[in-house]
Amino acid sequence: MGGLFGVVSQTDCVADLFYGTDYHSHMGTKRGGMAVRNSQNIHRAIHNLENSYFRTKFEAELGVFHGTKGIGVISDTDPQPLIIGSHLGTFGIVTVGRINNMADLVAGAFAKKSYFSDTTDGRTNPTEVVAMLICQEASFEAGIRRAQETIQGSCSMLLLTDKGVYAARDRLGRTPLVVGRRQDAVAVSSESCAFPNLGFDVDHFLGPGEAVFITADGWEQCLPPGDRLQICSFLWVYYGYPASEYEGINVECVRYNCGAALARTDDVEVDQVAGVPDSGIGHALGYANEKKVPYRRPFVKYTPTWPRSFMPQNQKMRDLVARMKLIPVRQLIKDQRLMFCDDSIVRGTQLKENVQILFDYGARQVHMRPACPTLIYPCEFLNFSNSRSTLDLAGRKVIHALEGSDDKNLELYAQAGSEKNLAMIEKIRTQLHLTSLKYQRLEDLVTAIGLPKERLCTHCWDGSSCC
Repeated sequence: MGGLFGVVSQTDCVADLFYGTDYHSHMGTKRGGMAVRNSQNIHRAIHNLENSYFRTKFEAELGVFHGTKGIGVISDTDPQPLIIGSHLGTFGIVTVGRINNMADLVAGAFAKKSYFSDTTDGRTNPTEVVAMLICQEASFEAGIRRAQETIQGSCSMLLLTDKGVYAARDRLGRTPLVVGRRQDAVAVSSESCAFPNLGFDVDHFLGPGEAVFITADGWEQCLPPGDRLQICSFLWVYYGYPASEYEGINVECVRYNCGAALARTDDVEVDQVAGVPDSGIGHALGYANEKKVPYRRPFVKYTPTWPRSFMPQNQKMRDLVARMKLIPVRQLIKDQRLMFCDDSIVRGTQLKENVQILFDYGARQVHMRPACPTLIYPCEFLNFSNSRSTLDLAGRKVIHALEGSDDKNLELYAQAGSEKNLAMIEKIRTQLHLTSLKYQRLEDLVTAIGLPKERLCTHCWDGSSCC
């Protein structure tokens, strides 16, 4: 997915920028970057994060960064920030999202004899395409409006200028941005969890399509928010950090609600409840508290030397890292009826191995309760599952086995409790060797979040979308 952080301060902002960006490391694992502006120029650094952490790559460079304005990014896509020279002046830019009409935008630029200098793996850098759209207008405000109106998909962005930082949320608000204030500085962040330890208080959640301009003294609205909101529901289920809030709704509280909803619709008797670390923990605590069943940790996560479970980008090595990080506790497994809660089941490959380990260690039963419905539709709006074949999704793989095609009767398979939905879940259960498997109902997930369904993006579960 990715995350953004920007800050404008009355004094040097480098420490705030460094730690604020680092607080987004859970949002991506491919690249990180920072750009700081002082009275002379913009200093930029970009590093690959596939085999290390953000902190270890940037700490050595902090001595050469000086300035009162800066932007940072954790990216799962292209190298950022970019530094752009234009009639608007020299500015830095970082983006998060997905541009579905990239080919058309690039072809249109080539037809006008434009060119792109920054390519990644032979592809045009999406952030440079956004910069191109902005530079086609006479002001940053007009350029941001043009970009948001032209881009199909989603794109939230920060622009580092000589006077301050522009922050713009994508047109339908699929990714969040929030402004924080401190006596001597103003910051903007994808994740509100970046604020407390840096001394910032949440001041304003940007609405869909809203753009603001921040200085050390405050912020002002440049573009008003639109009426339609389609924020990604998966932020609360998985991507978001427990201490973060979106639309004023805390991630950890939603996960407790999800777990409690799973418990209220469940009649299975178990000896203990556990969460698949880390994002499944909140869901499991909600389940355990609602059921009055002990919460325990039959799997513990070893993190001192292992990066995140979906690092590196190579899938075989990613699976190996995930397996090495989870260590079973035999004394909590033997002769137990175990209930596991997790954020979701995407591919199911690693889960199958973990379930087998539990039975090998003497578990009597292993039950699984994902906090969201079956993933059936690859994401069209963010960089979650968009690079996967549909057959990489456990649900679509089963649909292909049952139908001979992976795109037949998808609406029926997405309908909780339908004959086809139950047949799909039963086949996933047998493939994973689970004693029982029951997914969250979409209506219960929506209730757990607390926003009306029409203000949430639920595309990956039911195929609905608002473009």
